[in-house]
Amino acid sequence: MTREIVLDTETTGLNPATGDRIVEIGCVELVNHLPTGKNLHLYINPERSMPEEAFRVHGLSDEFLSDKPLFKEVADKFVEFIGDATLIIHNAAFDMGFLNAELERTQRPTLRNEVIDTVMVARNVFPGARVSLDALCKTYGIDNSRRTLHGALLDSEILAEVYLELIGGRQVGFELVSETRIEVTTTTTGFVAAAKRTVALSPRLSEAERLAHEAFVATMGPDSLWAKYVHKDEPESAVA
Repeated sequence: MTREIVLDTETTGLNPATGDRIVEIGCVELVNHLPTGKNLHLYINPERSMPEEAFRVHGLSDEFLSDKPLFKEVADKFVEFIGDATLIIHNAAFDMGFLNAELERTQRPTLRNEVIDTVMVARNVFPGARVSLDALCKTYGIDNSRRTLHGALLDSEILAEVYLELIGGRQVGFELVSETRIEVTTTTTGFVAAAKRTVALSPRLSEAERLAHEAFVATMGPDSLWAKYVHKDEPESAVA
């Protein structure tokens, strides 16, 4: 069973090192690349005022957040929900930086989950193209009309759809496409994402089945269409 958590956060700003804090976390659970309907949605009191620029992005006001729990009060719930699942995040360095800063503030271990950065995946799939969440929704025909403001849970739900398209769309369950994995590692300067590719589909014919197929194709004659493909993956010296 493959368990993944699509995750997004909203914050008071861009840099946890200068006092910016998380105000919302949204998580969507996938099992074997399919949504389970099990989600986690948290609003968090950041213990500081909301800058106007951030408010314009997500619409979360000081008044709305004033009665919400502190991060330290929901940290265990969050960590328990994600467990050891692979995290799917758009621009992973940003969210992971904030999450680990919050965990460190509460003297908890930082996250060591495998992370797939969908920004990096999208750049591999669409070199040179815009890879914002809105741009990818347009590319794949995903309805994001509800996204008038950024919201952690809504953005996670939309990102889950985008992610499944990036790794093969509806065919992903059949493992017919290459699979891209992105690891985010912690360094002294922050988070560095590095892309790694593996091929999910491996040969599934036995040697006896392969030979039987070649014998059948041989009955069609050397000029048949199938004859052109039987040896296409073999070195030229082997079929000369």
